Amino acid sequence: MKSVKDTLLERRSVRRYERKDVGAEDMNLIYDAIRNTPTSYNGQQFSVIDVTDPDVKLKLYEIIGQKQVKTCSHFLLFLMDYNKISLISEELGEEMPEFNNTIDGVSVGIIDASLAMMSALTMAESLGLGCCPIGYARTVAPEAVSALLNLPRKTFVVCGLSIGVPREEPDLKPKQPRELVVFKDGYRQDEEEIVKELMDYNDTVSHYNRTRSGDKTDNDWARHILGYYREAMDYGLLRSMQRRGFDPQR
Repeated sequence: MKSVKDTLLERRSVRRYERKDVGAEDMNLIYDAIRNTPTSYNGQQFSVIDVTDPDVKLKLYEIIGQKQVKTCSHFLLFLMDYNKISLISEELGEEMPEFNNTIDGVSVGIIDASLAMMSALTMAESLGLGCCPIGYARTVAPEAVSALLNLPRKTFVVCGLSIGVPREEPDLKPKQPRELVVFKDGYRQDEEEIVKELMDYNDTVSHYNRTRSGDKTDNDWARHILGYYREAMDYGLLRSMQRRGFDPQR
């Protein structure tokens, strides 16, 4: 098993997998790491669907369009989930507050599910497995994914995670330097220096994309991310969330 240091500092997204199943013992460790995820008030406002059926994975691949969904051993979907607390509140005769219809409620669900995904990823990576987080599972067609997996109201897909025996070891992507990520006692005020450091990082990513092993691109960091933002403006997730039982108004 990898050390915590190596697990976190050598993490990379793996999209190609051997045609091998991940063993039950390893998956049980991943499940237990998920279960032990820290959550707001210990409310555990999340659930996970582990998809292993090849037919279901193929259907999800046809919706999501990323090959690792069908070639991985396990495709985990992390949901924010207010269905379970709604069920027990009804059983206890307690009124269920419309917390799911607040910005805080939606944020709590997203944060809990995201932390659970990171718990799963960290455990899987420590076991020598390959993982790839897939946010497109949330945005591409949320109602089609929900229908395929029979998701009840008050649940919503936050992210996906493919897990498998790695068939590749991609180059480690450059991340922003520590000074651009961790600030001391307040947000940095030296905007000109921040911009200079960001431009240097932008050049670093551009060089990485041109010279990395495997597929190469001419992308830099900033224009690539801005392009994603422009595309995401048309996702219309709020309407999908409203149909799933979430209507954040306050």
